Amino acid sequence: MVARYVMSIDQGTNSTRCILFDHHGRLVTVAQREHQQYFPRPGWVEHDAVEIWRNLQRVVPEALSDGGIGPEEVAAVGIANQRETTVLWDRRTGAPLGRAIVWQDTRTGPLVEELGRRPGDEFFLQRCALPPSTYFSALRIRWLFDHVPGLEKRAKDGEVLFGTMETWLIWNLTGGADGGLHITDATNAGRTMLMNIRTLTWDEDLLSFFGVPRPMLPEIRSSAESYGVARSVLPGIRITAALGDQQAALFGQTCFSPGEAKCTYGTGGFLLLNTGTEVVRSRHGLLTTVAYKIGDQPQVYALEGSIAVTGALVQWFRDRLGLINSAPEIETLARSVEDNGGCYIVPAFSGLFAPHWRSDARGVIVGLTSYITKGHLARAVLEATGWQTREVVDAMNADFPVALRQLKVDGGMTADNLLMQFVADVLDVPVVRPMVAETVSLGAAYAAGLAAGYWTDLEVLRRNWHRAAQWLPDMDPGRRESEYDNWRRAVERAVGWIQPAEHPPPPGDDRNSS
Repeated sequence: MVARYVMSIDQGTNSTRCILFDHHGRLVTVAQREHQQYFPRPGWVEHDAVEIWRNLQRVVPEALSDGGIGPEEVAAVGIANQRETTVLWDRRTGAPLGRAIVWQDTRTGPLVEELGRRPGDEFFLQRCALPPSTYFSALRIRWLFDHVPGLEKRAKDGEVLFGTMETWLIWNLTGGADGGLHITDATNAGRTMLMNIRTLTWDEDLLSFFGVPRPMLPEIRSSAESYGVARSVLPGIRITAALGDQQAALFGQTCFSPGEAKCTYGTGGFLLLNTGTEVVRSRHGLLTTVAYKIGDQPQVYALEGSIAVTGALVQWFRDRLGLINSAPEIETLARSVEDNGGCYIVPAFSGLFAPHWRSDARGVIVGLTSYITKGHLARAVLEATGWQTREVVDAMNADFPVALRQLKVDGGMTADNLLMQFVADVLDVPVVRPMVAETVSLGAAYAAGLAAGYWTDLEVLRRNWHRAAQWLPDMDPGRRESEYDNWRRAVERAVGWIQPAEHPPPPGDDRNSS
């Protein structure tokens, strides 16, 4: 039988999904299961890697069954995953050595402060293009070595394997302890602080600095190539792609040319700009990252601006304040007033990400008067996402010679028309949403299908992209700039709340190289 579909496995922060796409990039069937979030201490976030593997074992047959699809009709499988989440497991038994430490976890904060002082950001930026941050995997490995007796010795003895979620799943799919493939792709390896950004190999200086033994690390491969054949769950089907979720979304949005950008609005916001085959070093607080590498072709890079809190602020407004009963209600409530009434919310619940990188920041609401209603607060909640996007786009325009001309968007928050219009207004560029909202899954499927020959080239994928909605800027320039000035003053009041000894300048800031 002719292979008619490509399967995508999207292992996200909250759930694991299996989606099948057809040759036109249309979603055919989907199955999804959530997994438990563990918060054992303030700032700690953990997942059970075994639960996630079991969920994968359930959602794959579910998706096939719901679509009436046989495994023989699947051309290939691609995997997208939550990035930076760190799993260590026993090479011999396959059992995880404790829970996975999630990308949102901030327990490595003291280590970040120490690294900012010694050896300083420049040591890392030259090699992996990443500043010390609680975001990245190497610090979690180091933390585990420092806090779990005997673990570092076991790793040096070759008994321990490390991986992010795609590595863990591919290892299990291809045999686990019985010969499973221990691999990662360049987009995920590039988020560990251990991979050289130019050579796409594990960097000896960084391995030595963090004390990470090479035998525990997976082999770095391209984002799209034939890795091997599944022996479990999907026996006989080729696994041909792996990408970090945000890079997968960039690929699914067909942002294949330098200057094209997308923003995924979920729990947080992730804006990636394709910068081509050259490494563009940010001087304005963005991350330089591998966007994708297709087979033997040169790798493509991106600038990334990560916003810690976007949709999570709406959840807080609903669950903690109880001002709405469901997330979509916030748009109705925000439309009950004409503007924010002078009120601004900076949602720095655990610090600010790009372009500030201030772990000492905390959330603030400024401009409160007796005039303010919950409608004004609702509007300020939505506007916080718009202004944070503007800050990241300003940084990108300063770092990259091609100014942003259009922003492609995806994620749950794009259903909010008021918010999308506001983003277009504050960026002063069109904002467009594609027909297929599941761009993370679609990107993994596209990469897998390319590697398997299911699709011939990038142009075929471009032709699959269709616009579902567009928002054009419609705000008076004077008002835009005066409100943006108010927002920046609000941000000034959020930083410095948690008092460290002396806060270093943000990564990429020119003050670091003086």
